[in-house]
Amino acid sequence: MASTRRAGRSSGIPLYQQIFLTLRDEITSGKRPIGSAVPTEHEVAVQFDVSRITARRALDELAAKGLVERKRRVGTRVIFQEQTVPIEANIDQAVESLIAFGRRTRVRVVSFEREIASPEIAELLDLSDGTMVVRALRVRFLDDLPLGAIESFVPEQVAGALNGRDLMTTPLLELIRTSGHTIGAASQTVSAVAADPALAAFLQVEPRAPIIRIDRLVRGRDDKPLLATIAQYRGDRYRLTVDLGARAATD
Repeated sequence: MASTRRAGRSSGIPLYQQIFLTLRDEITSGKRPIGSAVPTEHEVAVQFDVSRITARRALDELAAKGLVERKRRVGTRVIFQEQTVPIEANIDQAVESLIAFGRRTRVRVVSFEREIASPEIAELLDLSDGTMVVRALRVRFLDDLPLGAIESFVPEQVAGALNGRDLMTTPLLELIRTSGHTIGAASQTVSAVAADPALAAFLQVEPRAPIIRIDRLVRGRDDKPLLATIAQYRGDRYRLTVDLGARAATD
């Protein structure tokens, strides 16, 4: 989801700390992978509308926490490498659970549009540069209160006749499945981030409130990506339960 890049002056959190937290979340969530370049002091200052001194302090904080490495004449690069432990699960059961969850909640479609995939999304979905995707942004409600914001990307050849109206009543995974595509596998990463101002407004929480972020990639039987989703849920309203079988518990 697009973030509000202007640092907030009234949140009570020092500006450099706000910038540090935003960049930290982008790094730890995988949005800025290991080895990728981090904006320069000048770029950070322009991006967040702050002084060079404030920008430098935010970048120094990232380096102090072991997230980036700063070298003169080379720049700042991410050195953080996420350590994840894979958990195996039955894909059919997982899909049915996700569809059932979708049906228990109410959805407001914020935007639904066809656009050229960004380089990051094109790489994730294994698409050529310039390929069109369907991007949908939804806010999911439970008991009339916002639960989470979900941003999804579907290759145009998979989306077919998909439209925003259908997304208001039917889970996206079910729409993909009923359109003739068989779901073969999926992978997801769960991380903790802090709400930026734009997300906080969608979810009716304070900026920097704890958020559970789930990045999910769904593939077909032929291993081709069908769907990429970034779901961000309120930490005070969302719980994720994993039922570990006897085999998983002994590994």
